[in-house]
Amino acid sequence: MDKVLIIDDDEELCELVSEYLGVEGFEIDSVNDGAAGLERALSGDYDMAILDVMLPKMNGFDVLRNLRERSKLPVIMLTARGDDMERIVGLEIGADDYLPKPFNPRELAARLRAVLRRTTVTENGDAASEKLDVDGIELSPSSRTAVLDGEELNLTSVEFELLHELLKEAGKVVRKETLSENVLERKLSPYDRSLDMHISNLRKKLGNRADDSERIKTIRSVGYIYTVV
Repeated sequence: MDKVLIIDDDEELCELVSEYLGVEGFEIDSVNDGAAGLERALSGDYDMAILDVMLPKMNGFDVLRNLRERSKLPVIMLTARGDDMERIVGLEIGADDYLPKPFNPRELAARLRAVLRRTTVTENGDAASEKLDVDGIELSPSSRTAVLDGEELNLTSVEFELLHELLKEAGKVVRKETLSENVLERKLSPYDRSLDMHISNLRKKLGNRADDSERIKTIRSVGYIYTVV
């Protein structure tokens, strides 16, 4: 049973979400302030966290910044509906996904499962054959590690999956629709910038090559390509 931590100061919402997700097969704990939420999130006891932005003692952005310094725990941020800046900032800091309030509990459960599927270590015995070695990057789906020039990259689950998809098709354009469906497990929405933000974060972590050429290029209105040299 996957164990999920809810960090939200709305006690009624925590109770309702806990009840619904409990029926869906999740084990749920909740805390109502940011400082306590960060401490619990760093305990190693949870498979995932649901994190609100507006929190007492420490806001959700600060919680996520501190968490990302020490943990890869998957996080879904709860944002204000219509507030694009909250979503952008959350994704830039390292949230795996976001959901605007008010939300449908069924959609939250679906998002949780999608993120958890991405973070589950592959136990297939053939996983070793799936390892990729492209352009100085060694990527292993079984251990979910990506090493660039001998140094491990600190990637979120979404960034790892995006890199995997792009490296598999290195030198070819991968459509945004394909990445959204394969990685985020939802159809691409014209107003959803989360895919672009995850790609932007991945670019920053990969950096340019020694000759200053970009590793990932945007093909306007189509998708992205991992360039080969």
